[in-house]
Amino acid sequence: MTRLAASDASEDLFRKLFHKHSSIMLLIDPATGVIADANLAAAAFYQYDESVLRGMKVSEINIQPENEVREEMRRALHEQRNYFIFYHRLASGDVRTVEVHSSAIEFKGKSLLFSIVFDVTKRKQAEDSLQLASMVYQNSSEAMSVVDGNGDIININPAFTEITGYQPDDVVGRNIRLLNSEREKPEAYASLWSALATGGRWQGELWARRKDGTDFLRWLSVNTIYNPDGSVQCRVGLFSDITRKRETDELIWRQANFDALTGLPNRSMFHDRLEQSIKKAHRAEQQFALLFLDLDYFKEVNDTLGHGMGDRLLQVAAERVSACVRDSDTVARLGGDEFTVILGELCDTANVERAVHSILQTLAEPFQLGTEQVYISASIGITFYPDDGTEIDTLLKNADQAMYAAKAQGRNRYSYFTASMQQAAQARKRLVSDLRAALNEKQFCVHYQPIVDLASGEVRKAEALVRWLHPVRGPVSPAEFIPLAEETGMIVDLGEWMFREAARQTARWRKAFHPNFQISVNVSPVQFQNEGLDMKAWLEFLGTLHLPGQSVAVEITEGLLMDASASVSEQLLQFRDHGVQVALDDFGTGYSSLAYLKKFDIDYLKIDQAFVRNLAPGSDDLALCEAIIVMAHKLGIKVIAEGVETEEQRQLLLQSKCDFGQGYLFSRPVDGQAFEQFLSAYRARS
Repeated sequence: MTRLAASDASEDLFRKLFHKHSSIMLLIDPATGVIADANLAAAAFYQYDESVLRGMKVSEINIQPENEVREEMRRALHEQRNYFIFYHRLASGDVRTVEVHSSAIEFKGKSLLFSIVFDVTKRKQAEDSLQLASMVYQNSSEAMSVVDGNGDIININPAFTEITGYQPDDVVGRNIRLLNSEREKPEAYASLWSALATGGRWQGELWARRKDGTDFLRWLSVNTIYNPDGSVQCRVGLFSDITRKRETDELIWRQANFDALTGLPNRSMFHDRLEQSIKKAHRAEQQFALLFLDLDYFKEVNDTLGHGMGDRLLQVAAERVSACVRDSDTVARLGGDEFTVILGELCDTANVERAVHSILQTLAEPFQLGTEQVYISASIGITFYPDDGTEIDTLLKNADQAMYAAKAQGRNRYSYFTASMQQAAQARKRLVSDLRAALNEKQFCVHYQPIVDLASGEVRKAEALVRWLHPVRGPVSPAEFIPLAEETGMIVDLGEWMFREAARQTARWRKAFHPNFQISVNVSPVQFQNEGLDMKAWLEFLGTLHLPGQSVAVEITEGLLMDASASVSEQLLQFRDHGVQVALDDFGTGYSSLAYLKKFDIDYLKIDQAFVRNLAPGSDDLALCEAIIVMAHKLGIKVIAEGVETEEQRQLLLQSKCDFGQGYLFSRPVDGQAFEQFLSAYRARS
């Protein structure tokens, strides 16, 4: 056989092997980058017909840049490299990772690249996945450990070392139980291993111990990997240090549920405890008592000694109250100086009285606040579940009402809730609602009572008194609605309206009866608080009526002077500076301090009717009245006696040199029209 024939036979054999081989094979012309030939396996892989695949440029299937592909073919041609990893695109558009082995061959007188292509997509994905898993394992912030079926450590990651302090050499081959902490209950570890034995996994919180002996709380997850025969190959544990998170969570929870000052449960926690007490008592068919406790005179301590001392008093008071009840009972601080106590599982209500007596007694003992020794007391309201109510709001309302009843009875005592309290509370609630409507619907009117000059009999003054004509109830006593108006703050709007009505009436009566006529208006302490009294607006209103400040007098109580803040003092001095006179009402029933009379430049003292009512020659009341009159005149203050009802009283007051008298002897309080008739009749007589 000639050399040419042998060559042809060899090429023919190569072609048969090339086309029938199951491996993907390509013949590529490196000069042009064109696929010279492709076998059936290549056509099936690339999803092109053989006729189409032959003649395609290799750059049409290789997604890498053409210049890079050309350079790689050059290297293969010169035997510089014959192994490559490429990314080939199939006819469907899918991209596969391929491993290409290329060698230079001579075929029919041309230098070609014989390339065998292997689809390694899945293998590459597996390698990438393993590499990623290794990176995660090595770089995770969570500690990871791999242990065998007995719990002996096979491997750990760097985070394990960072959290526990153990290096791989310290722990590999040792049992994972070396992390066990004495702070954790043995049952917890037993539960973990039991769960792994039965289900292969466990997750939860567990205390652990570091290499240096310190404990930390970890969130641990353990999963088991099994061999094909079902035996344990290994267990993988992941954990993170959640100690700080737990501490933060506990701090947030404590701040949300406990009073920062006293450490007692706060309002939120108290409501939860009360709800639990109701459920428990309902199931066991038992009763419990709810106490509502308010400290008497706390405001005075807070105002005189400062908030720091007030806070210390609250802390000591909380300790004393807590010491009077069982550990199973709840003492809570609702806010300010208000506390509640839940006395649960009562078999005998006498136990409640014993606890209450103990609380009252311990709170009545002196409190040593720095160098100061102070005394307070408590008013306590008591209500029972289920006799008085079964709902949280009902029980709280009942105890609150009973507490106010105890306070009204003189403080330092307790009161049980009764149905009549509920009725009174409902009536009060209705009255507050009606009072609000009365302001809007102009149900109020002003009555006037003359203030008579006892020496001359002249009437140049009157006191303005508010009256409420309820559309259903008829006249409502001021003693009933004025305290409510003060409590709700409605006294501010009511007082504003009263002042303007009185000022308008003064302007009319100055023109009609006397140029110096003056009307006095009662001003509540509440109006002096929180900028409720707009002094500038009052003076401007008087100006619009062309009235001087002397046309109006304001009547205040001794209590206002005792509690006078800088703001109250400033407002009283502004009255004086603008000519508005000030009368001190009900003098003799309160503190009757001469220092306040001098400090605030009072113009009039009004002797309370309690002293005038029983005036008789040689009586103690007469002596007191005479003393008040002499004292006031020495200070340049004029005196008005209230409640003058008889001629004898008038004569005794006149003989004592009292300046003015006011009472039924002269006239009851009457509306504006009747008062004008009174003034007209008086002028006709004189």
